[in-house]
Amino acid sequence: MSGKKKKPKMEFRYYQMPEGGKVFALLGEKWIQQYGRDIDYLHFHNYMEIGYCYDGSGTLTLGKKDYRFGGGEFTVIPQNYPHTTNSDEDTVSRWEYLFVDAETILKNAGGGEYPLRTERMIRRLNSRALFLREKDYPELGGQVRKVLDIMRMTEDFYQEEATGILTAFFAGIARKNADDPERVESGLEGSGFSLMIAQVLEYINSHYSEPIKVKELADLCHISETHFRRIFSSYMDTSPLEYINQVRIRMACEHLKRTDEPVADIAAKCGFSTNSTFNRNFRQLMGVTPMEWRRRPENYERELLKFDIHSEEGW
Repeated sequence: MSGKKKKPKMEFRYYQMPEGGKVFALLGEKWIQQYGRDIDYLHFHNYMEIGYCYDGSGTLTLGKKDYRFGGGEFTVIPQNYPHTTNSDEDTVSRWEYLFVDAETILKNAGGGEYPLRTERMIRRLNSRALFLREKDYPELGGQVRKVLDIMRMTEDFYQEEATGILTAFFAGIARKNADDPERVESGLEGSGFSLMIAQVLEYINSHYSEPIKVKELADLCHISETHFRRIFSSYMDTSPLEYINQVRIRMACEHLKRTDEPVADIAAKCGFSTNSTFNRNFRQLMGVTPMEWRRRPENYERELLKFDIHSEEGW
């Protein structure tokens, strides 16, 4: 019997940004709840998450470190950064969230000018996750609450108003991330490591339709393939190929749900060399064939939780 430790689960929670929008919010009574009930795994998102805790208590996990949370605190979590929130037993917590396309907001704000400065700000935003108390950072905390209220009211030009305030907020966060000794680190291998993994995840998400070799990803990081596999698996709790497979299947689900394209065409668009390989991997991950899933596409992200993600080399 193998003594190999069972691999922890990690969920990729994919959100679709509203058409023409750069920010959307999760607001209201639904988010007054006991967080983390029956969930013992981390998750990450395809957009930056900014959360505000109004009241409650519990544990916030960022990477491999735990922090106690309470009311009047907020988080800034880069895309693809593992985290989770767990309320104390028999208590509820009230959070509200913003999901933000930070990179597009900043590039639009710059109008194409000063691209190096914009890229530097984006790198700083993505360098680490932050857990802050509003009493220590009243201006930043106030900006988060202001944007949440703007998103709640949805008056004329609310997206423009929200992104304007968020641009100022990002500037404050980027300054804080420059050399703050009190920053929250992931507990994995430091901010440089987080930046490297974020770069790889962005590359995979942009090139999933193309053949991707692990050596290419290692070369992108200027490290050996063996070392890359080790640190990627340590950070993501899954191998590079397994993550690529998850991204491809997730995108295939989007095509299946939103189009009438033939399954073979979708397979090719999502990086699978043959239809049989696509069908095999889809069924392995989702539990049904692509055609069966297409007939009942509800809650596809949650279906990923039922499986340890696995892929095969050679495609």
